[in-house]
Amino acid sequence: MSWLVTGGAGYIGAHVVRAFIEADIQPVVFDDLSSGFLDFVPPEVTLVHGTLLDGPLLMRAFEEHDITGVVHLAGFKYAGVSVQKPLHTYDQNVTAMAKLLAVMQDHDVTNMVFSSSAAVFGTPDTDLVTEQTPTLPESPYGESKLIGEWLLRDQAKATKLDHTSLRYFNVVGSGYPDLYDASPHNLFPLVFEALLAGKTPRIYGDDYATPDGTCVRDYIHVADLALAHVTAAQRLEAGESVERVYNLGSGDGVSVAQIMSAMAEVTGIAFEPEVAPRRPGDPARIVASGELAARDLDWKMRHTLAEMVQSAWDARRNAA
Repeated sequence: MSWLVTGGAGYIGAHVVRAFIEADIQPVVFDDLSSGFLDFVPPEVTLVHGTLLDGPLLMRAFEEHDITGVVHLAGFKYAGVSVQKPLHTYDQNVTAMAKLLAVMQDHDVTNMVFSSSAAVFGTPDTDLVTEQTPTLPESPYGESKLIGEWLLRDQAKATKLDHTSLRYFNVVGSGYPDLYDASPHNLFPLVFEALLAGKTPRIYGDDYATPDGTCVRDYIHVADLALAHVTAAQRLEAGESVERVYNLGSGDGVSVAQIMSAMAEVTGIAFEPEVAPRRPGDPARIVASGELAARDLDWKMRHTLAEMVQSAWDARRNAA
């Protein structure tokens, strides 16, 4: 019995795979390696190399492995780029999910944990996002994630599918020295690359209505996120009730200035960030409540900001 982890060679997916192994659940990785890395997949884990749009390959993966559930992380994850590539985004995130659900139905696989996104909320008009906060996505990426949740909802009405979707904001840190965030769009790798190149990191606006004037956001450690995925999978497999959506949030968040200070302290590279004008649409504070996930998924913030930065920096240097 195995759980299929789509996108299991990526930064987040690789952490989920290792969390499954540590929970004595056998994972099978399905990944096209477009943004993931072969080295992120442990040698004892089967890798099915290909795209979810390849129906015959997906069918073979289910036929050749005793799949009992799916953690679906694969997708096109760049919100900004999705505005320029809407059709590509919908193909990767919506069409692919529909194909995956069809193959699951054909093989009587009824459990799915979906890696959704806080992008489904767009720019909420509240500074503490809950599961009841209206979903108003502002990019094709956010829309595609919300459609994914709708697909699960509708398929569950028609079949025996049991599912939950996990929504989260900014994932940082590393749980293992060989797993790192290589995204060209995420804050931590952007700051690290700037520092390593002798450049000054930039922040956008320091006059917001927050304690230090910079934006406050929700940052969670990737290892904590991975554990929540595994706990959700275990509850589904055990037939225990779960909510259809959970926010994985810190409840309080940290400011951009706090992150920059932690970056300087951890890296030992002293710097004062360049302050650029505000970006249009950037709210002062967006933080999610994690109360429901804490109740059901043993969700908690197990790492301090310093630990998040230190683990990310160690993994980045190890990759150099």
